[in-house]
Amino acid sequence: MSFSEKIKNWRFIQTIKNIWAIEDLRFKLLTTILFVLVYRFGSFVILPGIDPDSLTKMHEQTSEGLLALLDMFSGGAFSNASIFALGIMPYISASIVVQLLTIVVPYFQKMSREGESGRKRITQITRYLTVFILLLQGPSYLINLNVQLAQAGSAMPSGFWFVFSSVIILCAGSMFVMWLGERITDKGIGNGISFIILIGIIARLPKALSQEFVSRLTDAQGGLVMFLVEIIILLAVICFAILLVQGTRKVPVQYAKRIVGNKQYGGVRQYIPLKVNAANVMPIIFAQAIMFIPITIVGFSNSESASNFIRAFMDNTGFWYNFTFVVLIIVFTYLYTAMTINPTQMAEEMKRNNGFIPGIKPGKKTAEYIDDIMSKITLPGSIFLALVAIMPAFAGMMGISGQFAQFYGGTSLLIMVGVILDTLQQIETHLQMRHYDGLLKSGKIKGRSGSIAAY
Repeated sequence: MSFSEKIKNWRFIQTIKNIWAIEDLRFKLLTTILFVLVYRFGSFVILPGIDPDSLTKMHEQTSEGLLALLDMFSGGAFSNASIFALGIMPYISASIVVQLLTIVVPYFQKMSREGESGRKRITQITRYLTVFILLLQGPSYLINLNVQLAQAGSAMPSGFWFVFSSVIILCAGSMFVMWLGERITDKGIGNGISFIILIGIIARLPKALSQEFVSRLTDAQGGLVMFLVEIIILLAVICFAILLVQGTRKVPVQYAKRIVGNKQYGGVRQYIPLKVNAANVMPIIFAQAIMFIPITIVGFSNSESASNFIRAFMDNTGFWYNFTFVVLIIVFTYLYTAMTINPTQMAEEMKRNNGFIPGIKPGKKTAEYIDDIMSKITLPGSIFLALVAIMPAFAGMMGISGQFAQFYGGTSLLIMVGVILDTLQQIETHLQMRHYDGLLKSGKIKGRSGSIAAY
C-alpha cells in the first residue's frame, strides 16, 4: 500500500470526509466558522478616535491579574480598546442575576413555569438588564482607558459627544456579540454563547504559549526542561478537568414486571447517572462574577486610592482572594445542584413507571436516599472544582507567567473542556444519525447535560 493510500485510510481523514458528506452538518460548521471570523475581526476594530499605537500601557495592564482574565474572555478585545471590548460577560452577569431571581422571587418563578412564553419574557428581561449593566460599565471602561493612554503619553478625545458615542458603540458591540452567539446556537453547531467565550480563550493561547517558551529558553534555571514539565502538568490538569466534567455515581433502579395481555413490561435494571459535579462550571461563573465587583468599584484600574480591603480582593494570587473564591464556589455548587437536581420529582417518576431502588421503599424514602447520595458526592465535587479554579494561583507560584497560568485551571479551562466536549458530542450525534462511525474508535463522547450546559 502506497503512502498516499495509507493517508486516505487514516481515521481522521475518513472522519473529515464523513462530516463533509453530511450537508446539514457541513452547513452548520461553515456557518459557525463564518460567525467566529466576524467576531474575531470585530475584536481588532478599535473605537473611533483612539490611537492604536498608544495602547501599550493597556496591554501591560491586562498582562496579569483579574484584568488578564477579563481580556481573555473578550479574546483580547478589552486590551485592544475594540468595539467588542466589554465582551459577553455583561450578558452572563445579567443571566446569573435573573437565574437567582428565579429562585427567590415568586414573579420570576411563575414565568419560568409558563413554558415557551415565560422563557421568552425571561430572555427579554435578561437583555434589558444586559443593556443596563453595559451602560454602567461603558463609562468606567473609558475612564480607565483615558488613564492608560495618559501614562503612554497620549490622550483620549474629550467632550460629552465622544463619551456618549463611545458608550453607545461599546453597548452595541456587546449586544452584537450576544446576537452572534444566539445565531451560532440557531444556525451553527454547539451553544453559541459558550462558543464565543471558547474562541476568546483559545485566541490568547498561542501568544501565552510562545511567550512562556521564550521566557524559559532565556531562563538560566530550568530552561526547556522546565517548559516541558509545565506542559505535562497542564495536560494532567486537563485530564483531571475532563474527569470532573464527566464523573458520575450510578444508582441502580429496578423496574417491576408487568404483564399486559400477552406482553411483558419491565423486569429490567437500569442506572441513574448522578453527576459528581452536577453544577459543572456555573459555580465558578457565579463566584467569578462576584469577585469582579472590586474591579468595577475602582473603574477597572488598580487605583492607589482604593482601600487595602478592596486591593486584597483585586489580587487573584493572594490568599484572601482565593480563600473567598473557594468558599463561594462550594456554596454555589450546593445551591446550583439543588436547582438542577430534584430528588422528589425523580422518585415520583420512578414510582409512576413501576421503578424502585433495591432495598429502598418507593416515594419519600427514595427521594431521601437520592438526596443523601447527592449531598455526599457534591462535597468532594465542589472541593475538586474549587481546586481547579485556584490552580492558576499555584501556577503563578511556580514562576509561570500570568497569561499562561490562566490555562492551568479556573473558568477558562473548565469552559474549554466542557464546550469542546459538547461540540464534539453534537458532531458525533450527526454522524451516527447518518450511520457513520463516531469520532472515537470505542465508546461515545460525553458532554455536559441539561440546562447547565448553557455556558
